Amino acid sequence: MKWNKYTIETTTAAEDYLSSALMDLGIEGVQIEDNVPLTKEDQAEMFIDFLPELPPDEGISYVSFYLEDNGQDDTELLKQVKTTIEEMRNVVDMGTGKITSDQTEDLDWINNWKKFFSSFYIEDILIKPTWEELKEEDRDKFLIEIDPGVSFGTGKHETTQLCIRQLLKYIRGNETYTPQVKTPKVLDVGCGSGILSIVALKLGASEVVGTDLDPDCMTSTHDNMEVNHLDQKLGTFYVGNLIDDTELQEKAGTEEFDIVVANILADVIIPMAPVIPARLKKGGYFITSGIIDFKENDVKEAIEKAGLEVVEINHQGEWVNITARKN
Repeated sequence: MKWNKYTIETTTAAEDYLSSALMDLGIEGVQIEDNVPLTKEDQAEMFIDFLPELPPDEGISYVSFYLEDNGQDDTELLKQVKTTIEEMRNVVDMGTGKITSDQTEDLDWINNWKKFFSSFYIEDILIKPTWEELKEEDRDKFLIEIDPGVSFGTGKHETTQLCIRQLLKYIRGNETYTPQVKTPKVLDVGCGSGILSIVALKLGASEVVGTDLDPDCMTSTHDNMEVNHLDQKLGTFYVGNLIDDTELQEKAGTEEFDIVVANILADVIIPMAPVIPARLKKGGYFITSGIIDFKENDVKEAIEKAGLEVVEINHQGEWVNITARKN
């Protein structure tokens, strides 16, 4: 499907006003591009695998909207947009208000981000996008291949890396920890692309169970398991919210798991903490991240209040991993 893209050059002061006005004209969604850095609060509410290095903010903003190229003339709507821009100049600095047009396809939105995702290592694990050729010198490496599709989870984000390093420690072991269970059963809450489930299985987990709110994640996870030559019988995945879905809690099981891993937002981990101990076997570990640093204490307190013992806290950039044990 083709779309007509219209971009308005304006100011950062006007972008919210303009976005609201466009919606009042019946335009259902807008895209805003500016050089305003994300605040910590912004980062706490979203995962961004590739945080761009922005040039200095000069107060310029580009507000774009898309109209389906279905043969209809957009002239009348564009006239209304131009009139709106001029009327808003009495309220806020609108900048040039210049409108430019372009055409795009759905495929552009799906694939453009791929240029930012290339192979990289986490410890000795090589994580490679499925569309990139495997180098000859990497053919004997511990390899994970991932195509996130529309799901979260390339492995690039600090929170994913924190969880992978903990899975390495608590499944494979290292100089400071010897695993008590050689083939643990793992619950992956918020499985996304399935990357943590796949890492767990390739490290030696006997079985994984995954949950996510997004049905598309089920497709991504199964596809990525196939790419990594993993038997689909090793993973069972459910759509649902573990916090309050008692049926899902029963499906996942009680005291079934040696490890529960959750790479999700702090504001989800906190209300979810009370249901985690029931999922874990005695001595099992809860590995979690997605925690922006200023929410570390809130999450730690919620985990301890649920009856788990926090055994280590790790940081990478502004993100935090908390690992706890059920005694």
